[in-house]
Amino acid sequence: MPREGTGPDFVEALARGLEVITAFRPGTSVMTLADIAAATGLARPTARRLLLTLEELGYVRGADRGYRLTPRVLQLGVAYVQSMGLWEVARPHLEKLVEGTGESCSIAQLDGSDIVYVARVAVPRIVSLAVQIGTRFPALPTSLGKVQLAALTPGELERVLAEPSRSGLVARWQPGPAERDAVLRDVRARGWAMTDEELALGIRSVAAPLRDGSGRVIAGLNVNAHAAETSVEQLIEHHLPLLLHAAGEISADFARRDELPLATVSRS
Repeated sequence: MPREGTGPDFVEALARGLEVITAFRPGTSVMTLADIAAATGLARPTARRLLLTLEELGYVRGADRGYRLTPRVLQLGVAYVQSMGLWEVARPHLEKLVEGTGESCSIAQLDGSDIVYVARVAVPRIVSLAVQIGTRFPALPTSLGKVQLAALTPGELERVLAEPSRSGLVARWQPGPAERDAVLRDVRARGWAMTDEELALGIRSVAAPLRDGSGRVIAGLNVNAHAAETSVEQLIEHHLPLLLHAAGEISADFARRDELPLATVSRS
């Protein structure tokens, strides 16, 4: 990425900020300040100021001994999803799940105390909340959030939920710690989650976790329905088995993708 433009309107600070974001390559999800300075050729004080600015804007987050990107970079484009290969892996399974259930199906990832939608196949419905790629909701009152929060350690859970939501939405369900922990224990035990108008009136959904080749939960997959059209019984008895099958297939495809041999050779 050029750091110096060809015209008087080129904004060097913006170019440097984008250069910091693009410094995060596949296999380098966490980078230290020194790594980023070396990758971009920026002085460490400059790289630090850019990282702090991006962190305040929500595009990066401090991690163990470094920084990582957040799903908010989706707002800049689709590079986040494409870099993971998430859409190409999940798309045929999402489309089959939509065909089998007649309902909209989505994939979302945890971003602090929120979920962010990263893939979706929608069926036209009149619903109270519009969803598109990049939409964020509070994680706890959603089925997509529950299956991911249930996979966290107690310490991780407290740290994640201590972050304020950036969704701008106040959920109907506001549990205390004891109720929250009991619900997440149930989700962890059965391997899936359901919500019934906990986020907003009319929204009913069931979700299952998606895992990578190591078994780590990396996202959630859900079937979303309108409460006036789909009963809890139909959601559990008909849609849930199809959802669990699709989640297993997507996770298996991720595992197979991770096992593919990859070699890098230098060009003469």
